[in-house]
Amino acid sequence: MTVPRIVAYAWAFPATLPGLVLALAGRITGGRAAIVDGVMEAHGGVLSPLLRRAVPLRGGASAMTLGHVVIGRDAGCVERTRAHEREHVRQYERWGVLMLPAYAVASAVAAGRGRHYYRDNRFERGAVRAASRAARSGPDGAA
Repeated sequence: MTVPRIVAYAWAFPATLPGLVLALAGRITGGRAAIVDGVMEAHGGVLSPLLRRAVPLRGGASAMTLGHVVIGRDAGCVERTRAHEREHVRQYERWGVLMLPAYAVASAVAAGRGRHYYRDNRFERGAVRAASRAARSGPDGAA
């Protein structure tokens, strides 16, 4: 691992730690976890009802990123949202410990402008664009 990668993991670690705790809770309650391209992906167990009920979106969330951990309802949700969630991982690598408060501020700014707190959040718009680019480039990354 290169020094810049080590720094990126360390910078994002304050957000990764609660993600690891949630991944462990998912694993203990029958879920699965694996490291894919340097990111822990966990799904199932207690994570499924948590994402359905505790995320303030209609119907909950399919997946969520905390640092270098992506938690999802099930394997299909993790797979379908991978490009979107990987952009959030990159955002955590840029913003580090400031990501969670910056995300909250971006939601408040969107809402204050009469926009949707989630869909119009600048971090979510970036993740949607990244997922769209990935879908256009195909599974092997070639355009």
